[in-house]
Amino acid sequence: MDRRSFLVGAAATAATLSSSNLSRAEQATANQADLQAIWKEIEKRHEESVQRLQTWIRQPSIAAENRGVSEGCDLTMQMLRDAGFQSVTKIPTDGQPGIFATLDAGAPRTLGVYFMYDVKQVTPAEWSSPPWDAALVDKPGLGKVVVGRGAVNQKGPEATFLAALHAIRGSGRKFPVNFVLVAEGEEEIGSPHFPQIVRRPEVIAALKKSDGIFLPSASQDLDGSITVELGAKGIVELELVSSGERWGLGPVHDIHSSEKARVDSPAWHLIHALNTLVSPDGNEPTIPGFADKARPLSAAEKEMIAEASKRMDENLAKQAFGVKHWVRDVGWQESLELLMSRPTVNIEGLVGGYTGPGGKTILPHRAVAKIDLRLVPDMTAAEALASLKAHLAKQGFGDIEVNMTGGYDPNSTSADAGIIKTQLKVYRNAGIDPIVLPRSPGSWPGYVFTGDPLRLPAGGFGLGHGDGAHAPNEYYLIESANPKVQGMDGAVRSYVEFLYAMAS
Repeated sequence: MDRRSFLVGAAATAATLSSSNLSRAEQATANQADLQAIWKEIEKRHEESVQRLQTWIRQPSIAAENRGVSEGCDLTMQMLRDAGFQSVTKIPTDGQPGIFATLDAGAPRTLGVYFMYDVKQVTPAEWSSPPWDAALVDKPGLGKVVVGRGAVNQKGPEATFLAALHAIRGSGRKFPVNFVLVAEGEEEIGSPHFPQIVRRPEVIAALKKSDGIFLPSASQDLDGSITVELGAKGIVELELVSSGERWGLGPVHDIHSSEKARVDSPAWHLIHALNTLVSPDGNEPTIPGFADKARPLSAAEKEMIAEASKRMDENLAKQAFGVKHWVRDVGWQESLELLMSRPTVNIEGLVGGYTGPGGKTILPHRAVAKIDLRLVPDMTAAEALASLKAHLAKQGFGDIEVNMTGGYDPNSTSADAGIIKTQLKVYRNAGIDPIVLPRSPGSWPGYVFTGDPLRLPAGGFGLGHGDGAHAPNEYYLIESANPKVQGMDGAVRSYVEFLYAMAS
């Protein structure tokens, strides 16, 4: 999709804006003139937009390590002010602060926006360039990319959205919609305090005026395709801790491994507890009550998945994950159905005793398992946690600590919601026929918007591409060498088109 075809799509969408004083043809001409001016401004501000993203990446903001988060919050607030938000307020929580920002353009419609300003941890030795350098490098077959933690998740798409606001304002045009924005600094640790931000009375009142919630996304795959996901799974992140102190058996400090002949092992105790959570192959949760409320796929959702399975490449998916088989050797379509519909119990990591080079003959007094539970509608995080604790107690593992570190309920939005229909329309005007799936197998805290008391539709949108979220060498595409995939300027244009389409 080149610049000209994108422009035609944008003009077609913007031309639907109504006016009491102009004919349809006159309005279309006026809107096209507006967009032409904005496109020129985007090109003029390209370097500024890239530098803004680099500045953002260069500020570490890791909630899990409490590293640079306050500074990251302040930088995000300044960027919002620079983009035109008239009111930008830091919201205190019991954890890291949030942000509540509004932009009143005097427009008839209002759009809610979700931002996160925190990022995942890094191991610098695993990176090809330092993760905080925001280096611009050429990626063969793809183009120029910026490499750094947060590049695609989520600072790249968010900085690109801000670039759209700068371009509209810089061209002398009015924003087509008003904005209500909420941001958090704890998404990467399970958003434990996000409700304290969104459920403040002034934030609820402002969000209720919006037509839905939009989160900027770099949605294009390498072939240029787009997948629209109507929600996301929920998640519970927790750790299970087995210790001699709590158990009353085993040592209260590490001892020589020869003592295993007569001393119980907290590490084996944890392993036996973990074995009770899933079937012998590790694929089916066996916690009583855990999945009782899991909503089966509807006929419409199964139809979506069947259509998607015809358009998505199974071999590419397997290559991306480095796997040769799906669980139980199920077929491609069934694997997608499992991905959309099944709750899961996953071990993220196991730590206990000595793990360095060589041997160290100890019997460790403590072992920890990092666990995540993925949830589907109509499950809740609170009920999932309660069922896990009850199960462990009943199985004789009540001494094992269950420390929830973050998590939230699943979220769902109807395919008939206006914001989703608008996204699909904008993509199709740009020459892309999106794949639609019932939900993302990953998680984001959209439940605070889609659930009570707001009950707003929510969804991600945006052209552009990036990859490596949570991994080394995370990147965001700046200048594309692939005509099917938009670079940063094309992604900026997509946000402009989306805003004009939402206004109509």
